[in-house]
Amino acid sequence: MTTLASINHTDGEVQDILEAQAVLWNHSLSYIKSMCLKCAIELRIPDAIHSQGMPATISDLLSFLSIPKTKSRHLRIMMRLLSCVGIFKSHITPSGEEAFGLSPVSQLLTTAFPGSPCSSPFILFLLDHHLVDPCHQLSRWFRISDTSTTPFEMAHGKTFWDLTGAQPELNDLLNKGMGCDSVFVMDVLKHVGREAFNGIGTLVDVGGGTGLTAAALAKEFPGLKCTVFDLPHVVNSAKKMEGIQYVGGDMFLELPPADVALLKWILHDWSDEDCVRILQRCKEAIPPKDKGGKVIVIDMVVGVGINTQTSLETQLLFDLEMMILVTGKERDENEWRELFVAAGFSDYKIISSIGLRSIIEVYP
Repeated sequence: MTTLASINHTDGEVQDILEAQAVLWNHSLSYIKSMCLKCAIELRIPDAIHSQGMPATISDLLSFLSIPKTKSRHLRIMMRLLSCVGIFKSHITPSGEEAFGLSPVSQLLTTAFPGSPCSSPFILFLLDHHLVDPCHQLSRWFRISDTSTTPFEMAHGKTFWDLTGAQPELNDLLNKGMGCDSVFVMDVLKHVGREAFNGIGTLVDVGGGTGLTAAALAKEFPGLKCTVFDLPHVVNSAKKMEGIQYVGGDMFLELPPADVALLKWILHDWSDEDCVRILQRCKEAIPPKDKGGKVIVIDMVVGVGINTQTSLETQLLFDLEMMILVTGKERDENEWRELFVAAGFSDYKIISSIGLRSIIEVYP
């Protein structure tokens, strides 16, 4: 058997090999980071720290969260890991005790942090076992030529949309996750990209879920009349909000007429062929460009809004997530342009970047 000792490595090469092993182990165990993040949200640790108004010691957290003292060391190790990866901040108190505070990341996980919409429901949706289990099917999926069957369907025997329709708990997780994302996006739009919505008379939010996006738009832009359009079971279960019209139907068949059709994080769920059909229905529902007609797409434009390695990795991760769950993908600008042309639109412009996603105006 060949070993490191039997090969004439320099000291530097040995260190590189040892570092490579550490990288491999780190990636192999990275799922534990995700599960610890999920655990911290479920235990409501960010809220516990926020309620204290200062970094919390392990004793503080045990008491506040009613966790048995026998779990003291285990909680400390989990908090150290989450601090190491930037979820929390580790502090040493004047008495020398270790304490943990909120970072900009964990501020997004609290339910009552001023100015920061809570992202916890979206993270819990992403880390639900229904979404995680299909990853075990990836190697088997790559070996078959069929691209219409997803790893999700291989794992669960149903498409993502069929399973969410059949399981109220999963559908609730989806709606809560998309709802909190809508609040987040609308909060950002108060500062970036709001010009896309100025002067609109009527808007149909295609795949608008429970209507939080429409409600936020109507509040932010007085006089704007919004219609939420989604599948009947989604619309029927939504808590109705005053001033918002709810319509159930199939976006592949027909949409309610409006000046503007909004597609917030919808098209990345679907194949190119399906996206063209959705865009064509949007084009049929809106007036010509000279009468104010347009489609507003809020979605990732791969390569846009990228300023860190983490941002690039996250866009790639979402591209793979769409491959695993549905038949969609994240697209670069050329891929978006091809969709718009195929659907019969005359022009488009990317008007602004909101983090990993962009706002695109598409004109008939």
